[in-house]
Amino acid sequence: MNEANKKIIAILGPSSTGKSELAIKLAKHFNSEIISVDSRQIYREINIGTAKPSETEKQGIKHHLMDFLCLREEYTVAQFADDANSIIKDLFEQGKTPILAGGTGLYFRVLLQDFDLPRVAPDINLRNELEKKTNEELFGLLKEKDGEISEKIHPNNRVKVIRALEVILTLNKKMSEAQKKKENPFDVLWIGLDAKDRGFLYERANLRVDKMMKKGLLDEVKALFEKYPNNKILTSTIGYQEFLPYFSNTQTLDECVEKLKQNTRNYIKRQLSWFRANKDINWLYIDEMNSDEIFEKVLTYIE
Repeated sequence: MNEANKKIIAILGPSSTGKSELAIKLAKHFNSEIISVDSRQIYREINIGTAKPSETEKQGIKHHLMDFLCLREEYTVAQFADDANSIIKDLFEQGKTPILAGGTGLYFRVLLQDFDLPRVAPDINLRNELEKKTNEELFGLLKEKDGEISEKIHPNNRVKVIRALEVILTLNKKMSEAQKKKENPFDVLWIGLDAKDRGFLYERANLRVDKMMKKGLLDEVKALFEKYPNNKILTSTIGYQEFLPYFSNTQTLDECVEKLKQNTRNYIKRQLSWFRANKDINWLYIDEMNSDEIFEKVLTYIE
């Protein structure tokens, strides 16, 4: 089968732009299914804080690569690409148009663009040694081993820094050298959702945090930290990490909620910086068009 002759619709953009709603409309229109491109919605139990759509919100549309891992399980970008490729091929064989939607830029790049990653299995012994180091020591080591990669990872993101060091030390070469270019095998229609007015987008993000709190985010976070104390995924996930100071009585709840809003806004900036590098994206603006107008516009690119 020649995948280059098959169409994929990729919907991306920063948080709070309505990607899930658009994906569901398109999946219903084309009688297809959705592949989630989100590095956190893959995990069961973290629901409210990741804005995971409920079964009602899914409207009967099958969502792949969502809600299938335990918080104790590791899952690499390369694993995601392999799993998503398998689902895409299966959908093609059924005559369906895969709808991909999410906000994790690296997942999109490895799966649908010209970027590939080395397959390196987790090394528990090596990780245990690296875990003994402080954030500063880890980032200093990464900078020493691969300055190019260190510029792309936040110094305090222990999970990503340790994973990068694991790849570098296992392969005995820079990660930037181990990463390979590949030919993009798919015909992708890229749809990006954004807002011309950044303040409009930030206000939507703030309102979404308020809605999450009303839905019971604090109870969800508390239950998860009790069940999975010191879990690296939780402590590195926006929507969960911000409440640790509240549980340790070092910050008020209001301060933690404000920190969550700030972190969400900062994350939106990082998402947009990542996506702007893709010149093939057709950008649509949620402060200029309503959801129905955006849906109709996307159809003009296809039909």
